[in-house]
Amino acid sequence: MSVNPSPLRRIPLPTLTRRRAAHLFGDETGAATAEYAIATMAAVAFAGLLVVIMRSDEVRGILTDLVRRALTVE
Repeated sequence: MSVNPSPLRRIPLPTLTRRRAAHLFGDETGAATAEYAIATMAAVAFAGLLVVIMRSDEVRGILTDLVRRALTVE
């Protein structure tokens, strides 16, 4: 005895009219918060990249040499 699964029924979507689109997409509550969250995450990622770069010996040497030359009086 085999069990045949019933075929999936496709439910038709309602037509997207201007009025329905305005109702669905017109509310921008929380949009600014989401934008701030994305900008904050990008800033944190950039800061993390800078930390990784600044920890390398090569960059540290270049910056140290730059500061020494800037502070040296000839």
